[in-house]
Amino acid sequence: MSDREIMNAKTASNKKSIIFRDPVVERVCDKFIQRSDLGFEKYGRTLHSERTGGHKDLVGYLNDVQEELMDAILYIQAAREELADNQACNCCAPV
Repeated sequence: MSDREIMNAKTASNKKSIIFRDPVVERVCDKFIQRSDLGFEKYGRTLHSERTGGHKDLVGYLNDVQEELMDAILYIQAAREELADNQACNCCAPV
């Protein structure tokens, strides 16, 4: 990617005006945008430019997905254990 393309990518944005009927969906969309911005700051390219620029192939994407899902399962287990610990503490707490 040329310096000019990088600068254009940093300053370019596609603007959309969206009216959300569900605030939960709006918050999730906001998080996607924040995540995209963070990824661009960290890696200096968008996911689109990564794909079309040949920076990662299909196997690389599949490895990323697998690693993320493995992390998600670990987070689920940790959250379950946190809930169990909290419930155990609440059962024994004096009233």
